[in-house]
Amino acid sequence: MMLLKDILFGVSIHAVSGSTNVLINAVHFDSRKVEMDDVFVAVRGTVTDGHEYIEKAIDSGAKAIVCEKMPQQLVNEITYVEVANGNKALAILASNYYDNPSKNLKLIGITGTNGKTTVSSLLYQLFKKAGYKVGLISTIKIMVDDKQYPTSHTTPDALVINEYLNRMNKAGVEYCFMEVSSHGIHQKRTAGLVFEGAIFTNLSHDHLDYHKTFAEYRDTKKLLFDELSKKAFALVNVDDKNGLVMLQNTKARKMTYGLKNYANYRAQILENQFDGQLLKINEHELWSRLIGDFNAYNMLAIFATADLLGLEKLEILRLLSELENVDGRFQYYISKEKITAIVDYAHTPDALKNVLETINTLRTGNENVITVVGCGGDRDRSKRPVMGHIAAEMSNKAIFTSDNPRSESPALIIEEMEGGVEPQHTNKIVAIENRKQAIKTACLLAEPNDIILIAGKGHETYQETNGVRIDFDDFKMVKEFLNTLNK
Repeated sequence: MMLLKDILFGVSIHAVSGSTNVLINAVHFDSRKVEMDDVFVAVRGTVTDGHEYIEKAIDSGAKAIVCEKMPQQLVNEITYVEVANGNKALAILASNYYDNPSKNLKLIGITGTNGKTTVSSLLYQLFKKAGYKVGLISTIKIMVDDKQYPTSHTTPDALVINEYLNRMNKAGVEYCFMEVSSHGIHQKRTAGLVFEGAIFTNLSHDHLDYHKTFAEYRDTKKLLFDELSKKAFALVNVDDKNGLVMLQNTKARKMTYGLKNYANYRAQILENQFDGQLLKINEHELWSRLIGDFNAYNMLAIFATADLLGLEKLEILRLLSELENVDGRFQYYISKEKITAIVDYAHTPDALKNVLETINTLRTGNENVITVVGCGGDRDRSKRPVMGHIAAEMSNKAIFTSDNPRSESPALIIEEMEGGVEPQHTNKIVAIENRKQAIKTACLLAEPNDIILIAGKGHETYQETNGVRIDFDDFKMVKEFLNTLNK
C-alpha cells in the first residue's frame, strides 16, 4: 500500500477535501474494478463520464476519489481531490503507483500514421538479436523480454502501460520500444513517462473522425516531441513536410532521416525485388528482406535509432539484414501456380497507395493486380472514397468488401468507397460484402503470376460486426484458398 499524497506527487491539484495522508491499495478508473481502500479516478471518456460512477466506486470500497468536478454531496471519511485534467492525473498516479518505471529503462516512443508497428517491432527484434533484454508495447502485442502478452489498443491506458513497464523493470529490461498513437497522446495516457527518444515516421489522412481536422491531428502528434527533455533525441522523417514541424518546440537533440532531402541519416534504394532490396545507408550497403520505399524509410529509422542509442554501426547493419517482416505488413505467400498473395495492414489512403506503388514497381507488367479492400466502420468516413479511388486506379481489378464494419452497414461503407471511383475505372470494381467470399473470388480470378493484395486488416485475426468478433485471418484464408482452388 502507498500513501495517497505520494501517489499524487506531480498532479495539478485544484482542491482537496479530506486527508491525503491515507494508505491506498490500488488505482482504478473503471468503477467495476474498485475494491476496498482503492482510489478511483473519474475520467471523462468519449462514451462515458467517470464522474457518473463515483457513488458506485465508493460503495465498492474506494477510500479516495480523484475528479475534475467535486460531487455536490461529499461522503464522510472519503478523500476527494479535484484536479485540472482527469486523464493526465490518472497517468501521473499510475506512474507514481508503479514507482515511475519509465525512469529505469530507455523508453523510445514511435508515432506517425504509418510504420509505427513495423519500426517498434523491428527495433525490438534488432535489440534482442544484439543480446539485450528488451520490451515492446505495440498494436500487435506487448513483450516483456521473451514473455508475450495480448494488447487491444495501439497505446494502452496509463495503468496498463506502467504495469508492464514495471514488469520490465523487474525482468531487467534495458530498452523499451512503444507505439504512441494520437489518441494516446490526446488522452494523456503517456503523461508522466520519461522518454529517451521519440521517432516520427510520417503523417497522412487518418483518425479525422476523432481529431476533426488534419491540423489538430498533426499538433497532437507534436505534443510527444514538445514534452521531450534535453537529454532525449527527436528523430523525424524530413521527407514528410510535417517532420520539421515536430521539431519546432522540442528541447531534445534534433535528428533527421530521409531518402530525398538532406538529413543526418540518408538512404538510397539500389535494387528492389520481391525477395528484398539493396539499400545504401550513409555510405554502407545493406540487403534487406523488407521491400518498398516505405520499408526503406522504416529501415533507415531503425538504423538511426540504434545508432543514437549507441550500438556500433557495422553491427547494426548486420542485424538489419537479419530482420524479418512483421505479421500483416507486406506479408506474402507464393502458391505453386506462382500466384503471389500479399496481406498488408494498409488502412489509410497513403498506406494503400504505398503498397500498390511498390507492387507496381516490382511487377513486369504482364501480371494482373487484384486488390481486396474495405474500410472500417465507426471510423473516419472521409477516407472511404479516397481508398476506393486509389484501389480502382492502381489495380487491374478491385474487390470492395467488409473490413471491420462494427455498428455500420457494410453495404453503405462499400457504397461510399464506390463514390470515389472515376467513371473510366468502374468496370474494374466489384462489390462483395462477405470478406471470405471476396478473398475466394480474388483467388478464383487470379492466373499464374498474378498478384493479389488483401489490404486493411493485416495482423488482425478477427472481424468485428455489431460488437461481435469472429475469427478471421486474411493470411491463413488466402493461403488456404490458393492451395485448394487452383489445384
